[in-house]
Amino acid sequence: MLNLKRDMLSVALASALVAMASQAQAQAQAAKAEEEEEAKAAEAKKLDAVIVTASIRRGIEDAIENKQNATSIVESISAEGIGQLPDQSIADSIARLPGLTAVRNQRTGRAQEINVRGLSGDFATATLNGREQVSLAQARGVEFDAYPSELLSSVLVYKTPEARLVGQGLSATIDLRTVRPLDFDDRVMALTARYEQNRLNEEKESGYRTSFSYIDQNDARTMGLALGYARLNNPGQGREFEAWGYDNGAIGGGKIYDYESENERDGLMATLEFRPSDDYRTSFDFFYSRYDRQEDKRGLEFGTTWGGASVASRTNNSQGTGIDVTWTNVRPIIRNDVEAFDDRLMSIGWNHEIKFGDYWTLTADINGSQGKRDQRILETYAVLPNGVGDTLRAIYNPEGYFDLDFGLDYSNPSLLRLADPGGWGGDRAQAGYLKDFEIKDSLVAARFDLERRFDEGAISSLRFGLNYNDRDKSRGSLENTLCLTSGCEASNNVQLPIPANFVIGSTTVFGGTNIVAFDTLNLLNSGVYRLLVKDDKDITNKNWTVSEEVTSAYVQANLDTEFLGNSLLGNVGVQVQHVSQEGTGFATYAGAPLGVPIRDGDRYTDVLPSLNLRWGLPADQVLRFAAARQVARPRMDDMRASRDFGIRTSGNTSPGCAALPCFSGGGGNPKLRPWEANAYDLSYEKYFDGTRGYVSVAYFFKDLKTYIYGQTIAFDYSGLPIPPGTPPSAIPASRIGEYSAPVNGEGGLLKGWELSVSLPFDLLWEPLKGFGFQGSYTDTTTSVEPDGPGSTQPLPGFSKYTSNASLYYEDHGFQVRVSRRTRSAFRSTFQGFGGDLNFRNFAGEEVVDAQLGYTFQSGPLKDLAILLQAGNLTDEASRELDSGREDRPLKFYEYGKYYLLGVNYRF
Repeated sequence: MLNLKRDMLSVALASALVAMASQAQAQAQAAKAEEEEEAKAAEAKKLDAVIVTASIRRGIEDAIENKQNATSIVESISAEGIGQLPDQSIADSIARLPGLTAVRNQRTGRAQEINVRGLSGDFATATLNGREQVSLAQARGVEFDAYPSELLSSVLVYKTPEARLVGQGLSATIDLRTVRPLDFDDRVMALTARYEQNRLNEEKESGYRTSFSYIDQNDARTMGLALGYARLNNPGQGREFEAWGYDNGAIGGGKIYDYESENERDGLMATLEFRPSDDYRTSFDFFYSRYDRQEDKRGLEFGTTWGGASVASRTNNSQGTGIDVTWTNVRPIIRNDVEAFDDRLMSIGWNHEIKFGDYWTLTADINGSQGKRDQRILETYAVLPNGVGDTLRAIYNPEGYFDLDFGLDYSNPSLLRLADPGGWGGDRAQAGYLKDFEIKDSLVAARFDLERRFDEGAISSLRFGLNYNDRDKSRGSLENTLCLTSGCEASNNVQLPIPANFVIGSTTVFGGTNIVAFDTLNLLNSGVYRLLVKDDKDITNKNWTVSEEVTSAYVQANLDTEFLGNSLLGNVGVQVQHVSQEGTGFATYAGAPLGVPIRDGDRYTDVLPSLNLRWGLPADQVLRFAAARQVARPRMDDMRASRDFGIRTSGNTSPGCAALPCFSGGGGNPKLRPWEANAYDLSYEKYFDGTRGYVSVAYFFKDLKTYIYGQTIAFDYSGLPIPPGTPPSAIPASRIGEYSAPVNGEGGLLKGWELSVSLPFDLLWEPLKGFGFQGSYTDTTTSVEPDGPGSTQPLPGFSKYTSNASLYYEDHGFQVRVSRRTRSAFRSTFQGFGGDLNFRNFAGEEVVDAQLGYTFQSGPLKDLAILLQAGNLTDEASRELDSGREDRPLKFYEYGKYYLLGVNYRF
């Protein structure tokens, strides 16, 4: 069991602080004895940056330089750092930064969402070259696995905001950046090719990744072009155990599944840059990502005490949990399901920069981002014939699941029948189900900035800006019942043998149970099933559109002065956001599952001051302070207008329901305001030998003035019809009723400290040249009660402890690196039943990656790099527990290890 509170990394970091505080301090003081020696050292550093092209060290030093020079508190990754570990998306690279961690996709194990300092992805925003991006998820957070790391030159994470940052988040602003071709001196071309294999137990799936980049300039260096293409063809696999819950300490039912997925992603990047003079520069950026995924999900579901089974024997542990239980008359449901995603993401931007004389610069930027997701979920059910039951023995496995032993052979198709498992379709005989979802997100923006520079005074420049964003996001849902008869009546629940021509073999699911596998898609298209559209209020409420217009104006003074004889840099400013938002959807009620169209919205203004100070101290020390008012706009699915209502005639009174009968309903809230916080940051940084290493200690404090959680409030139901068939005595006297929805409520505190270090070991002892260490440790506490005052659920995205550690060696062309990231227990959102987002509580996890490589230093193969990479080396699973009890696991996902073997060639 991972004890993150006393993680070995914290001990290592503390030891590094003590070791370096004396030795490196003395070196830094000696290096600055004379001004002439400083100049020589700086020149040597420039030469080293040209000669030393080793990717790991070069990437680390570039990132340290970005951090050291920034006026706000930032973390960064350079192109040399991206892709040096087995990164399937840019999310893997970002997750190794101090204070950041990732949420893995529950099916594939891929890093997808980024959490920053105890807050979920909903609190951070993502930009591409400074431009806000749309999202293909239901909420607002960006899914980073859509962005191939091969197409990006750097990532800059702003932990503290500046007034000039558009679309700034409450936890962080993550800016993904592509190359500027005129920043290169010569033509550059790069090729990568990698063979990839995923191993889960004895099963193997293979795929590949390729990329090509081209950067060139004309002879006059007035025009530059950058092109990049990346392709991923990556089959994956996973297995799942899930318990429905526990009845008197015994598992009441559950699921076991096997996943096999096909993942294909194509990414394209293009930048055209034109600079005819020093006074004018323009660039056009294009980014496109196509990500297609199909997942075959096969397994079985079973009920024990909650499915009518009888206990034959039971053994409990000392805590009353049934750790070895046998049931009779168990009737499993065999599932052969398919889930498919068709994602398209595009971003364009046209930027102009014009200088007027020596002091004025005007920048104009027009950009847009579009995304579209088509998602299909197909379910099929096969059951035992009527009157047939099975035995099941469940034995608790300390790894975090139950080993299940069924008596019958479910790989035998003749044993099973296609049918409704038992009332699943209500008034229909539902032998399967089909859900089709569509998400569209589009954003158009225009931005203008004006900067005035000064030769003297504490203010080095003054910036003014105006940005306008117009965004529309919609979700549509169409659902069908799969029927075996034309009438689909529940009273005629026929049982149909599985057609033999669609059986493709068997599948081994979690724990070793074998089940029949059939061709689900062709079975659907064969005519065996009849599709009957499902009209239901819950489906109607999944159809919505949210529109928002955000106009941001800012003024920012950049500071460059001295304080107590030392350099003081920074910025102070204010951003004013005016928001106009509107949600549309449908109001459903009894007798009207399709509802009536409704719309609602709000207008408001937020004033966001910010301050960043960087005080340069002797011996390459930096002290930083930041203060800001921060906001994060609400989840867009929470802003939907869709709602369901009726008339409540019994129960207790509530806000809005002073007397019965009263109107009662629930749904979204188009009037939601942002999460809002006052934030303060303090950071101390000590740099060694220029930008070769550093140690940083940071403290962060956020006072959330408001937090969004579900509440019951008074609501005006005027304009909505009385449900048909309501007797006069049940009609409320008032149109004011109760309404359950996400609402801005009480916030709380989020605070913590962060320790990070990057150290090449030759700074301590010259014979250790080539060896180095990078690490970070974050300890966070919070008083936020995310489900309202008195609730005990954890804050989404919150892990009390997170850490990252990497040991590396790089010299004479050889590269070795091992990286480990950990986080303690956390809560996150995942797609649940019906396709909506649900919260789940996961146990802590530890993910280990590694790399071994060699780059030819001379000869005809010069600059050719051979890489062997491995991910999830410890086969770390994702686990969810019942009330935190190890002996009562709820969910267990395992993904296996993956290996990559390939080459990189840059010329």
